[in-house]
Amino acid sequence: MFFSYSLIMGVIVHIACQVFKVIFYSLKNKRLGFHYLLSAGGMPSTHSAFTATVSLSLGLTRGFDSEYFAIAAALTAIVVYDAFRLRGAVQTHSNILLKLAAKLPKKEREKIPLMVGHTFGEIVVGLVIAAAASAAGFLVKTAAGL
Repeated sequence: MFFSYSLIMGVIVHIACQVFKVIFYSLKNKRLGFHYLLSAGGMPSTHSAFTATVSLSLGLTRGFDSEYFAIAAALTAIVVYDAFRLRGAVQTHSNILLKLAAKLPKKEREKIPLMVGHTFGEIVVGLVIAAAASAAGFLVKTAAGL
């Protein structure tokens, strides 16, 4: 094969999640927001979805007992933990800073990101998307004889 099936699946899921964010938050905020294509936080957790898709795709194609899957699963666990614990704390700090900045005169306010972390639910949705996409991709790959 001239490409990594698992990496291609991960990239497809990553792009799909970011496009979903544009649609979801544009509808929620009642205005189009293309900046969500590059956003780091919010629904769903794209980082979790990407790494879990690569892991599950490797497990399905190389075996869940393979070293490939073991390495990818370990990295996925780190990313999921980081998304929830570390980036969740950063999100809490961002919310506090936004409240404090609102008390400053407008000319003295710094731009503070609104979405940087993830809730548990956003991570779970990312993992569910990864599982569904990995299974669907594997079925298509198998049916096509690739």
